[in-house]
Amino acid sequence: QVQLVESGGGLVQPGGSLRLSCAASGIRFSLYGMSWYRQVPDKQRELVATITFGGRTNYADSVKGRFTISRDNAKNTVYLQMNSLKPEDTAVYYCNAGSPKGSTYWGQGTQVTVSS
Repeated sequence: QVQLVESGGGLVQPGGSLRLSCAASGIRFSLYGMSWYRQVPDKQRELVATITFGGRTNYADSVKGRFTISRDNAKNTVYLQMNSLKPEDTAVYYCNAGSPKGSTYWGQGTQVTVSS
């Protein structure tokens, strides 16, 4: 059974930092591309950052220079380091795992709230 479990969300002041983690089980983690998405009410889920199985990264323009995605294949975990947070970063953040064959899995989401 595949599980993606996010953690690390919470309430932070503008300009602050958070690190999200997503622990995967039930998949050959090293073969999967991993991504973080976010969603606010009444809007579509938005791609935030991606890291390929080879370690190549890509970011949404809105987070470039502030967010960093990384992975630890030994721990089957992907991270999202978020710095210089803004109120508009407030959302539920979801972890996604995608295989080259097209399998895709989602975590349950973790709430990030940026507010003073």
